[in-house]
Formats: sequence, C-alpha cells, structure tokens
Amino acid sequence: MFNNSSKIMFMIILMMGSLISISANSWLGAWMGLEINLLAFIPLMSDNKLMSTESSLKYFLTQALASAVFLFAVILYLLNYNKMNFNNITEMMIFSSLLLKSGSAPFHFWFPNVMEGLSWLNSLILMTWQKIAPLMLISYIIMKPLMLISIILSSLIGALGGLNQTSLRKLMAYSSINHLGWMLASMYNSNTMWMNYFMFYMFLTFSMIFMFNMFKTSHINQLFTLFFNSKILKYFLFLNLLSLGGLPPFLGFLPKWLIIQSLSINNQFFLLTFMVLMTLITLYFYMRLCYSAFMLNYFENNWMIKSMYNSMNMSIMMIFSLFSSFGLFLIYSLYYLF
Repeated sequence: MFNNSSKIMFMIILMMGSLISISANSWLGAWMGLEINLLAFIPLMSDNKLMSTESSLKYFLTQALASAVFLFAVILYLLNYNKMNFNNITEMMIFSSLLLKSGSAPFHFWFPNVMEGLSWLNSLILMTWQKIAPLMLISYIIMKPLMLISIILSSLIGALGGLNQTSLRKLMAYSSINHLGWMLASMYNSNTMWMNYFMFYMFLTFSMIFMFNMFKTSHINQLFTLFFNSKILKYFLFLNLLSLGGLPPFLGFLPKWLIIQSLSINNQFFLLTFMVLMTLITLYFYMRLCYSAFMLNYFENNWMIKSMYNSMNMSIMMIFSLFSSFGLFLIYSLYYLF
C-alpha cells in the first residue's frame, strides 16, 4: 500500500480530516473534516484494479450523498439558530446522514459491496478509522427512537447477511455491521463505553486482517487448505475469529460483557436479548469456518515447508493472537491486583 510517498501523504490527510471533524466546534467544521477525510481516502482505494476502481466510485457516491444531506441539514439548522434547539426534521437528517457515512443499517447497502473490491489494508481502514468521525458525531446528537431502530437492524442484518457468504471480505463487512449495532447500543447509555468497545474491536479486526493479508486469503475454501504445515497457526487464526465473535473466554467478550451489564442495569431487556441472539448467529458462521477447517479435510505433508513461518510478521501475528485469545484473563487479573 505504502509503495510511494503520495500514499503516505494521503494517509496523513485522511487522519487529519477525521481529527478536524472530531475537534470541530461547529457542524460546518465537522462537515469540512468529513469531506477532507473522504477526498483523501479515494486515492488510497483505487490501485489500478477494476474492482477497486468500482469500489472507490461506489464509496464516493454514497459518501457524497451523505455529505450533501448533512450539509443541507446543517444549513437548515443555522437558519433556525435563534431558536437554540434542533427541530426534529433537521436532527433526523443529520443523524441519518451520519448513519449512512458509518455504514450502519438501514443504510448499510454500500458497505459489503465496497469492501469486496478493496485490498485487505484498505478494508482495515474502512472498517476502523473511517468509522471514528461519524460515530463521534452521532454521540453528540443521539436520537433515541432512530438509534433503537438502527441498533436492531444492524444486529439483525449483520447476523443474517453473513450466513450465505463465501467471501471473507463480505463476511468481515457483515461482522462489522453487527459490531456497529453493539457500539450504538453502548452509546445509548454511556458516552465512553462505545470508545472502549471500538478500541477492542479495532485490535481484534487488525489481528484478523493482518493474518488474511499475510496469507493472501479472500475466500472460505482457502482457509481449509492454508495451514497444513502449522497447527498452531490454524489454532490462533480460529481463536481470533471466535474472539471477534465475542465467545466468553476470549478478549472479544469483555466489551460485550460491559454493554450487557449496562443494558441490564437500565432495564433494556428486550434489546439485550435480541442483540445476544443475533451475536449467537454471527458465532454460528464463525464456528462454521472453524469446524470445517479443524475437523474435515485435514492431511499432513511428508515434508515441512518452514520458510514462510519464520518471518518477523509471524512473531507479531503470534503476539496479537495470544493477546486476543487470553487477554481477558490478563485484564481480569490486573483489575483484581490493582
């Protein structure tokens, strides 16, 4: 990705755009930051391949639509500034445009299709960094009825959409939509909890995509025959997957645990039950990957090819995988020690 200096420049501008958006003290300033971020990400997306060019065009059109609606709503707000409060239509327009920018349901339609055409590193940026500014702006303007609909739909679509996918990119995209539902639910009650969830999600997504990028995997059937030479590697890959799904002994369960606790304290039992059920469906399609790769279609070669398993990248991947597998025990121990 960073094969020339222009890519590094665009990456810095992209980060600066998000930071401008977060630190702006007016909605117009936030819009400017989002636009700078968008225009810096487009050159990073298009790397002279047909699929990535198509993806960058789809991304540009949806983001431009969201920006136009956002700007229109902000101008409407400024016209009514003397009233010192949002009217409901303006508030709804701003909120909907930010949901579209972040890829939350029911405005998720562009997200899996854009992901399908990107490289793994660009997918990582789209799933993590590109969500920070819209989510931060959503946390400033919480419309509880609309947010509730978005939480339910994100959980549902993120779970059911991944069931019939064979592409790992689309699988990760639907997983991201499901996680967005959890982030919005954490925002519903606490402003700092969604940031904690996002940090954990970012770490787990990075460790997964680092592996997929290293071994150049794009589809489920590649996973079955990938790690014949290293059982430990296969073990760590699938533990990472289960951790991302939020299975209790692993690190990915910790942020979900905090949100479950927060929702139960606030007596939101219907929302809590629905989200946990939808997460079980996402765990089902992760388990489907793991079960087939562990139990079926396994053989060992008579010779061992060790050259690809001795690199620096492998050591980094092992450290990430170990922490995502056993990080919950470490955090729990440190909490009780200090």
